[in-house]
Amino acid sequence: MIPLIKSTFHNEKSTKKELIKFIQKADYLSFGKECKKFERKFARYQGRDHCVFVNSGSSANLALIQALLNMGKIKKGDKVGFSALTWSTNAMPAIQLGLDTVPIDVELDTLNVSSSKLLKVLKKYNLKVVFITNLLGFCDDLDEIKKICDERKIILIEDNCEALGTVYKGKKLGNFGLASTFSFYVGHHMSTIEGGSICTDSNALATALGLVRAHGWDRNLSEGKQRKIREKFKVNSTFYSRYTFYDLGYNLRPTEINGFIGNQQVKYLDEIVKKRKDNFIKFAKNLYSNPNYYPIRYDHIDLISNFAVPIICKSKKIRDELVEKCNGKVEIRPIVGGDISQQPFFIKYMNKYLENNANANLIHEQGLYFGNNPELTSKEINLILKIFTN
Repeated sequence: MIPLIKSTFHNEKSTKKELIKFIQKADYLSFGKECKKFERKFARYQGRDHCVFVNSGSSANLALIQALLNMGKIKKGDKVGFSALTWSTNAMPAIQLGLDTVPIDVELDTLNVSSSKLLKVLKKYNLKVVFITNLLGFCDDLDEIKKICDERKIILIEDNCEALGTVYKGKKLGNFGLASTFSFYVGHHMSTIEGGSICTDSNALATALGLVRAHGWDRNLSEGKQRKIREKFKVNSTFYSRYTFYDLGYNLRPTEINGFIGNQQVKYLDEIVKKRKDNFIKFAKNLYSNPNYYPIRYDHIDLISNFAVPIICKSKKIRDELVEKCNGKVEIRPIVGGDISQQPFFIKYMNKYLENNANANLIHEQGLYFGNNPELTSKEINLILKIFTN
């Protein structure tokens, strides 16, 4: 069986050795200097001013929505548009925090929201936020989506958990909106076992996210930011300042173990991305011209980085036959969470927004993916190609 992933970390053996040494020497393992070091390193890699490290990609989505509410950028009852084809925890935080959550259908040939799909929804709904998912390393015309959002004063945010390293029109995905979220879950591009982050160029948003991450207090902010917020709220006593809660928050902190692993792994990111890109090109050249599958377009993307290769079959029968062929040979999955508007939680809480997302629905019913991990061998690649091309 060819699994979706083979190792917990890239260069797992050496990473585990270094981790054991770190744990033995560490004075404490709660949030500290390793996490802060990782924030600086990852912000530099992504090309953003700020990175706020949290305990998962899902927490990153929750923290971002809560921070926007805390800042008054949005309010309960506002409408948030999101990619219909995505993961559950893109829609869930908005619902949990009292926002109306509107699915936007995707294009069949990119699996992502396009400017034309967005405009169609905007004719019907006054969106305050557009939460784009850069699904499986792909995107559509994200630059045009940004223009539309800028012109209409809509906040654009990106879920980049599945597209770390992808470059579109000279810019990394995750750098088009006000902020973007990332996942360092063990099955994704880079692993800290569990972990996630939010990247942004906004100093105010980074501060708000730091509060949301840790109970609403300022414990993990820089000294300068602490002074500023304490002066604003007239908190003068050191005794009380450590237990003053300035806004709504959670405990979303990662540990020093996550931070240390991140610092070990971030140095491999360029290598990881290159291997995934090279693998994907080999698969795509052979699969996306197959008459049994819908073609997926990627020639508009400078560099594509994904952790799985999607296949959209032209019938359920073909999909079912592939599932049977892969049984015991290649580990496969549905396309992420499929059409989220079909999921029970969405029908329960947002049934007034059960739109006809024809493409997301087709992908939901006729799609699957197999893993694109950097440890795939030539023999394994050829076996996968044999199964999917015959």
